[in-house]
Amino acid sequence: MPDNLATAAAEVRFGSNGSNFGALILFLGVAAAIAMQFSLHRVEEGHVAVYYRGGALLHSTALPGYHFMLPFITTYKAVQVTTQTDEVKDIPCGTSGGVMIYFDRIEVVNILRSKSVLDVVKNFTADYDKPLIFDKVHHEVNQFCSTQNLHSVYIDLFDQIDENLKTALQKDLNEMAPGLHIVAVRVTKPKIPEAIRRNYELMEAERTKLLIATEKQKVIEKEAETERKRAVIEAEKQAQVANISYAQKIMEKESMQKMSAIEDATILARKKSAADAEFYAAKQAAASNTLKLTPEYLELMKYKAILTNTKLYFGPSIPSYISENNLPQPMSKKEESDEAPANNDG
Repeated sequence: MPDNLATAAAEVRFGSNGSNFGALILFLGVAAAIAMQFSLHRVEEGHVAVYYRGGALLHSTALPGYHFMLPFITTYKAVQVTTQTDEVKDIPCGTSGGVMIYFDRIEVVNILRSKSVLDVVKNFTADYDKPLIFDKVHHEVNQFCSTQNLHSVYIDLFDQIDENLKTALQKDLNEMAPGLHIVAVRVTKPKIPEAIRRNYELMEAERTKLLIATEKQKVIEKEAETERKRAVIEAEKQAQVANISYAQKIMEKESMQKMSAIEDATILARKKSAADAEFYAAKQAAASNTLKLTPEYLELMKYKAILTNTKLYFGPSIPSYISENNLPQPMSKKEESDEAPANNDG
């Protein structure tokens, strides 16, 4: 019996120790899982993580990916370093005339450089856009409205508000947070009192009518100008055609005159050539006759002419007639000898 009790007591002690060991293992496993859960964290793309320990900002940052930190002691916040748009809503604007208007929404597109994250967060916390953008937009809008009347804010200078606001914001950021850059500012049309809005609508309607009438007048003037230019072009075209026709006729007359002059010159040259030929022939004939008509030759031709005109004479006076007409006498031998060399020369 006592042995049985001792055995039972030993079994109870062993079972108790085994359960305590299992509980310890389970506790350590749970603690490790919890520690892993709170120490392992992920930084998304386009963000940079900043770390706090005991509320103090640490000097280290983390790029996108998985990282470890001391659980329950160290905490982190992810700061966006890509382009983001902050919407500032319901911005009151009191004009210089005392009219209160509201801008429904002003969008500020901005980007924070990665290397400036630590300085900006240190000076303005991770929610830096509230003091640097939201509060500054309210301040700048009120500054602008306080110096302008309603018409300037609503109509005349409305197209300049976004650019002026961007310039003012960036000027302050260059001094307070150099790593923060304003990309663009978009401003919606402000809300104005209903009565004033209706007046503006009526005024805009009248202005639209005036613009329509002005544009219609411009169209009529343009049509008249076009018609005048068309008439001028037509007149110039007719004048050019007339000038061309006149020039063509002058060219034809000049061509005919040149052709007539050429024909006259040709005829004159032909007649001159014929006259020169006749003159040359006469000159040559005269030269030939000069050489040919020697006294002896003329004497011979004389006798030939006499002999050619043969006549019959009857009566007792024939011998005396012949001697009177110088019939050729018989030449002496000396004369015949003198005549022979002369004939040979001819």
